[in-house]
Amino acid sequence: MVAGVLDGQRIVIAGGSGFLGLSLAEYLAAQGAMVQTLTRQPVESYVDIASITWDGYQLGSWQSALDGADALINLAGRSVDCVKTPDHQDEILRSRVASTRALGLAMRVIRQPPPVWIQMSTAHIYGDPPVQQCVESSPLGVGLAPTVGRAWEQEFHRAILPEQRGMLLRTSFVVGPSGAAGGGALAKLCQLTKWGLGGTVASGRQGMSWIHQADFNRIVERGITDETVAGVYIVSAPEPVSQREFMRHLRAALGVRIGLPAPAWLVRLGAQWVLRTDPELALYGRYVKPQRLLDEGFEFCFPELPVALRDLV
Repeated sequence: MVAGVLDGQRIVIAGGSGFLGLSLAEYLAAQGAMVQTLTRQPVESYVDIASITWDGYQLGSWQSALDGADALINLAGRSVDCVKTPDHQDEILRSRVASTRALGLAMRVIRQPPPVWIQMSTAHIYGDPPVQQCVESSPLGVGLAPTVGRAWEQEFHRAILPEQRGMLLRTSFVVGPSGAAGGGALAKLCQLTKWGLGGTVASGRQGMSWIHQADFNRIVERGITDETVAGVYIVSAPEPVSQREFMRHLRAALGVRIGLPAPAWLVRLGAQWVLRTDPELALYGRYVKPQRLLDEGFEFCFPELPVALRDLV
């Protein structure tokens, strides 16, 4: 048997029950790691992944999983794929900040904290500039998502120990397999496209920065194994596209010839009353570029959208 690059390492993923957490857990296990997930519900997987129950807010028996671990990856946070009622906005913020704070408290009571802490953040922290291509050093935006992103990152900086190496992942739209078992938001986009609704939304010029789940997993692996990796990284493919272009490539990958356009008013109506989600997820966007990853020589398996979509759908 060929040894994996993570053989013998024990890695804890907080918030590992979603599409992205499960994909990452299975990938790391395939590289030889022993993976434990902190979740509110058990994780079903075709590989051996241990699920440990936590509430994401308070210390508990779960903290022993961190003691002696080789790395912590924090993905915890309520999905933003929802109608942004005041209660949902509050939960989106609190679930991210509180879980990060709880992990930081755990670091201070265990004997041997993991030397590496990889923390999820969001590329939406840059707001929704219509044409500017954002890099790590670009100004941050305004609005709900940038506010949540700032609070999330600030809590991470407070929570991480001085001796730990930290990596912040300002992550764009992660695209995964479009089948019923996974894929996140791409599965919903594929269904709409098959219904003939995969056309231009509003102007279609809003940015859609994306990354294939395989490259996301490899970037996290690099954060674990490469001791030179630290600080803020944009986690996105090097070629962001407009919404119009994204849907054109998705229709081509699915073999769908027609995609009806949708004006902004119709998107707001359908998102809130039919799909029960936030229309701004479709109406706004951003173009981000993973400048640090490119400067450091990271090679993407899927740098271009058409190839990525053909692989997934």
